[in-house]
Amino acid sequence: MLEKESNPTLSKSTGLPRKRFYRARAHSNPLSDSHFPVPVSPSHVDFSLHYPQFFPSSSEVGCSKKIQFADIGCGFGGLLISLSTLFPETLMIGMELRDKVTEYVKERILALRGSNPGQYQNVSVVRTNSMKYIPNYFEKGQLTKMFFLFPDPHFKEKNHRRRVISPHLLDEYAYVLGVGGIIYTITDVEELGDWMKSCLESHPMFEALKEEELEADPVVKLLCSATEEGQKVARNGGQTFQAVFRRIVPTS
Repeated sequence: MLEKESNPTLSKSTGLPRKRFYRARAHSNPLSDSHFPVPVSPSHVDFSLHYPQFFPSSSEVGCSKKIQFADIGCGFGGLLISLSTLFPETLMIGMELRDKVTEYVKERILALRGSNPGQYQNVSVVRTNSMKYIPNYFEKGQLTKMFFLFPDPHFKEKNHRRRVISPHLLDEYAYVLGVGGIIYTITDVEELGDWMKSCLESHPMFEALKEEELEADPVVKLLCSATEEGQKVARNGGQTFQAVFRRIVPTS
């Protein structure tokens, strides 16, 4: 009998997908029309496709768990993989616009589930445009954490409307974040860091975490170390600029 042909996209040593087969542009234009299915509402998302251990069948309505963490523009999924074992009972999802990168993260999660039985069942990824379709995936107050790590800086002023943190988009994020939920942002572009911080400071439904809160939060330590982009910045000795804010009830 012939041996089963090995999959060249997978590493022989780790069984994980190899990035060179999933290369894509660093960023995509979030204002362009892309063709992928979009659920009409959060109740139309088939979670059995994402979390089969928690939702065995699309016809079963037994599980009351909901996604609590969303990594917006998740890239190759480094943060999600780290968060998955840190919060094993929390459902989390990465939202990525680039199709090849999304496919890589899917394969990465499947490979990790296969080689680590019982683990990584709480993490998934979906190809979508989070600047347009956040309310299609999450209900009001559903999320407890949102991540915006090393987003596209869109340097030209005319393209600032494409930035994933902006005053009008923060309204949407405030809608899907529960009170007390946290937004984490980080970039290696100082001007973008100032922009994101300024947008959050100016919004009535967000307040900055205090220094002692940042030090006590285990997630903050992952912002640089867990993502591929953060690791690259660290290797090159670059600076990072972070802003971490809590969703609050606005004062009347």
